[in-house]
Amino acid sequence: MARIGAQLRHAWNAFQNDSEEKSLQRERQFDPWYGSQSGHRPDSHQLRRINDKTILTAILVRMAVDAALVQMRHVRLDDNGQYSEDIKSYLNECLTIEANIDQAAQAFFLDIYMTMFEDGELAIVPVDTTINPNTGGGWDIQTMRVGTVKQWYPKHVKVSVWDENVGKRRDIVIDKGIAAVIDNPFYAVMNDNASVVKRLARKLSILDTVDEASASGKLDILIQLPYPLRGPSKKRQAEERQKELELQLRGSQYGIGYIDVAEKVVQLNRPAENNLQAQIEYLVNLMYTQFGLTPEIMNGSADEAAMLNYMHRTIYPIVNAVREGMVRTFLTKTARSQGQTIMQFQDLFKLVPLSKLAEIINVLSRNEIATPNEVRPLIGLKPSKDPNADKLQNSNMPGKGGPAVDPNAPASTDQMFQEMDQAITDAFSGLSNVGS
Repeated sequence: MARIGAQLRHAWNAFQNDSEEKSLQRERQFDPWYGSQSGHRPDSHQLRRINDKTILTAILVRMAVDAALVQMRHVRLDDNGQYSEDIKSYLNECLTIEANIDQAAQAFFLDIYMTMFEDGELAIVPVDTTINPNTGGGWDIQTMRVGTVKQWYPKHVKVSVWDENVGKRRDIVIDKGIAAVIDNPFYAVMNDNASVVKRLARKLSILDTVDEASASGKLDILIQLPYPLRGPSKKRQAEERQKELELQLRGSQYGIGYIDVAEKVVQLNRPAENNLQAQIEYLVNLMYTQFGLTPEIMNGSADEAAMLNYMHRTIYPIVNAVREGMVRTFLTKTARSQGQTIMQFQDLFKLVPLSKLAEIINVLSRNEIATPNEVRPLIGLKPSKDPNADKLQNSNMPGKGGPAVDPNAPASTDQMFQEMDQAITDAFSGLSNVGS
């Protein structure tokens, strides 16, 4: 009880010292039972309008989902720098279970990567901690949220963060030593104004504009009048004739009008040609090359080699940037010297087909690399209660979990034939020595 009371006294909230807190509480409209109201989820990340009509949304979401599937955990390392155990901390719960009241762990990381792709940088803000991080180290993170960077200062950043108590996004200034500021490792090819992604977005926006104009209901026809249009009076007469035709078609129920017998209609069957489609195809292929993507990865038919290349060249650099940002900010030097760190874990066997999985499990077990209980969950089986299932041993070797060899047991048929062959060979060898 004393420990809980101490945590409550020293607990810290990122919004509690903001001067706008009291004014916001007076201004906000809220339900007396539940708080502020919204017709949609206001804390979720919203893509900008430039990506709403393009293929970029599908590509960015695919990359963000693949990166969010890589788990991160607060762990302790041994003296050799190898994984030893998970640390039971609030930070580990944020990374594996629930980051805040609105987001589970995977949704939180998905928000991180989508914000990174959209803005080029982001800040992971500890909202609630056990003690005030401004007073010293040893603080643990109870809740955290993703913030967008609005302003940069030498040692601080102004970020826009969702405040669940008020029900709206708020701008706060926070120390860089408290919030993990992370940059997109693919900023030059994704977020820069001259990057291939920005160029592709602009081309797709132009193509959407052209498509909307072509599907706007225009007839795209020309009326050839029976007289030349050299003078101003003839031009005014032509304009009046044009307005008359428009009134005929607009006022007709079925869109029927009439022209003079000497007038001719020239219909434009297609708009003027442009090379937008070819440029877009070139930019899409260039973007796939720079991100290590293929059409097979997008439609789910890529083989193991293509997926491994995509994971190592594209996903892991993104995930590692987030991991390093959290390690250097959320873990003090003392904690890192004690072996604490944040590690990323990926289930590599998800990419292995079932035909090869049995062979891999056999190699791991035979070479005493993994125990049966460690590999049984890979094929959907529960751990065995047999004590030998938790031992590193080769069950095919006698004396190491395999069948014991009885010295008094009768020899097998193969062994008997081998002994008979050896005896005959020795007999002939002895006869040859006597004759000589």
